[in-house]
Amino acid sequence: VEANEEEEREIRRLERRLGLGKRRKKQDRGEEEKVPQSFLRDGLGYVLGALGSRAGLSRLCLSSDEEEEAPEQQGDTASVPPESDGDGQWDSEEGGEAEDGEPEEEEDGEEEDGEEEDGEEEESHNRSAAKYVPPQVRKAQEALDDKKREELGRLKKMVNGLINRLSEPNLSSISGQMEELYMANSRKDMNETLTDILMNACVTPVAMPARLMMEHVLLVSVLHHNVGIEVGAHFLEAVVKKFDELCKSDAEGKECENLLALIAHLYNFHVVHCLLIFDILKKLVSIFTEKEIELVLFLLKNVGFSLRKDDALALKELITEAQRRANTAEKKLQDQTRVRFMLETMLALRNNDMRKIPGYDPEPVEKLRKLQRTLVHSSSGKETQLRVSLESLLSADQVGRWWIVGSSWSGAPMISDANSKTQQKLHVGKVSSKIMELARKQRMNTDIRRSIFCVLMTCEDFLDAFEKLLRLGLKDQQEREIVHVTVYCCLQEKTYNPFYAFLADKFCRYERRFQVTFQFSIWDKIKDLENLSATAVSNLVSLLAHLLRAKSLPLSVLKVIEFSELDKPKVRFLRQVLSTLLIKADAEEVSDIFVRISDNPKLGILREGLKLFLNHFLLKNAQAQKSAEEASLLKERVELATKALQAKEPKLKL
Repeated sequence: VEANEEEEREIRRLERRLGLGKRRKKQDRGEEEKVPQSFLRDGLGYVLGALGSRAGLSRLCLSSDEEEEAPEQQGDTASVPPESDGDGQWDSEEGGEAEDGEPEEEEDGEEEDGEEEDGEEEESHNRSAAKYVPPQVRKAQEALDDKKREELGRLKKMVNGLINRLSEPNLSSISGQMEELYMANSRKDMNETLTDILMNACVTPVAMPARLMMEHVLLVSVLHHNVGIEVGAHFLEAVVKKFDELCKSDAEGKECENLLALIAHLYNFHVVHCLLIFDILKKLVSIFTEKEIELVLFLLKNVGFSLRKDDALALKELITEAQRRANTAEKKLQDQTRVRFMLETMLALRNNDMRKIPGYDPEPVEKLRKLQRTLVHSSSGKETQLRVSLESLLSADQVGRWWIVGSSWSGAPMISDANSKTQQKLHVGKVSSKIMELARKQRMNTDIRRSIFCVLMTCEDFLDAFEKLLRLGLKDQQEREIVHVTVYCCLQEKTYNPFYAFLADKFCRYERRFQVTFQFSIWDKIKDLENLSATAVSNLVSLLAHLLRAKSLPLSVLKVIEFSELDKPKVRFLRQVLSTLLIKADAEEVSDIFVRISDNPKLGILREGLKLFLNHFLLKNAQAQKSAEEASLLKERVELATKALQAKEPKLKL
């Protein structure tokens, strides 16, 4: 009995030594506490090691007695044994005992080893506690992964079986079964499975039959139109990235030709726009080696005449660039028959001469296009075409897939847009507070408008303003704000300032899109004449007269006026514009201005309205209000303008 009590006291001391006493008390009270497995493993190993030798047990008991007498310093943190005792115990266990049962002597370097082992034990304890997954959750995850893997395997077998049976006669039934699979499964899984199977079937080291390639792409096209554009977009992105990768790796097989055939037939069956085809051709022509020349010939043979029909101007520019590259290429490359054959093929395309392209047969594609029209449910043809460039496809992971409606993107914001916005804000910040207050009064309620307004108010002349406005780096619709703010500021001036007219003339000559925007802006002001002040109308008259005299805008800008429904503001506006043109411009300028609209049959109503207005409204009013000299000059110019309007009119011959 005394021996059992002594053994139980030693076990209690060991539990206190290892910090297990509190856990036993909680278990006695019925409380449950999860103990990390690594903790139990280390603690039990320590106990068993201590019990392995009588000397180690006695040393452990002595140390536990000393701990009871000393005040506690670290509480529950003593979950690992002390360095010296633990090291001695583990050494006695690993190194073994002497034959007489006494432990081996400790060496001086064992304390440092013990410290490293204790640190590793603490790290493993924390790591195991943080990553612990309950068995039931782990089993559920494994079961879910197995189930998902099994479903994907079954789906792949079904899609693979349908693709293996694919041919022109059963294309209708197979496309219907594929649509049912899309409805029953995740589109992501279906897109990935279909793309993998088609890539494995079509991208081989040997050239694939053209008929088989067209049938596979036709299936993708039907699903693209009936299921959704993400089907064709996913397949197209995979094909283009694979093609770019193989072009850079200099592969010797026919994989590049097969991939290029897939892209060409995606264009033939209205999945992708011709923009991508021209991007690929430009890239190949820019490299201009033997391999690229062969790929250009292969692509032009498949889609050359379709490209001519869709964008003849872009094809002409491509031919010009290819001729320039051929002239500047190496002598060895220039003498090759294949280069001359490529140039002859391009000239045949430009001249629409199909006979000079050997092996060209558009009949199989046209036959499958007819089949496609019967299989596509909706007649949305051009609307489902992916108008995406080569650069956008290759950088889809960085800039997102904007061509897919509703596609998510977790990338960082556009760096260039952020930089341009910060530059605009910095530019606005340099302006004085008076200019900013004036911008606020003029209702410049956006950063872009404020930037444009500040440039107009602080520039030295119209050339300085033109350069600074271009330096703002505005895009698309943002550029239109330049025109709107310029016209608005011109009309708000108390007296006419020709600065705005010269600036508008500079922008109209710079690019046509500014000319069109100025024309629309002036149309808006003409339609709203009754709400403009007399000063604003006078400034608008001077601005329009300057642009017409400088030939920045044609006289057809007045076609928005309905001469059959003229009211007083429009009559007054027209009289001022035409009087300014006829009196301030010389005879040659007047003739040039009115001749520009004489040969357009669509402007017949405008010509008749102007002739009527010049003879009945302008001359009668001028004879009553102006001096005899001005009236005679105006009459002479009106006759000159009338002759110019009739100069190129088609005459009816009886």
